[in-house]
Amino acid sequence: MVINMKSAVYPGSFDPVTYGHLDIIRRSAEIFDELTVSILDNKMKTPLFSVEERVKMLKEATKEYPNVKVDSFSGLLVDYTRKNKIGVSIRGLRAITDFEYELQIAQTNRVLSDGHLDTMFLTTSLEYAYLSSSTVKEVAMFKGDISKQVPDFVRDMIYEKYGHGNESQ
Repeated sequence: MVINMKSAVYPGSFDPVTYGHLDIIRRSAEIFDELTVSILDNKMKTPLFSVEERVKMLKEATKEYPNVKVDSFSGLLVDYTRKNKIGVSIRGLRAITDFEYELQIAQTNRVLSDGHLDTMFLTTSLEYAYLSSSTVKEVAMFKGDISKQVPDFVRDMIYEKYGHGNESQ
């Protein structure tokens, strides 16, 4: 099987996409000829947004990057990358605490893919190191200002989900 090392996948739940995610996407798009941002449809979680909503959200958020495409998958990442002939998975690290978990996943994926899937870790820019989708949702739930964490259209979608309408604070 021929693997394209000029392409990579950035998998995640992106529920919702944050400026931290977009930082990793922008930097990955500068490194690889083609970057696929792929939303995991994880049946074990109850997301705020449907997979379809997250695909739409990410397509809007990444429209300025011609080499970025948005997709979704369920199941194992190694199966998705094998099917799509992708040899590199991108993972963002906010803190040292992320590393142990991400390293275990990277090593598992390497073994499951028979050595065909490598993982590239990018550290999040310092300005976004505190940021997580969970925190954004929690702040928004209580009508807090999330305008520094997500694009305006994402902020509006989150507030609408929580029944706050278009309330930027």
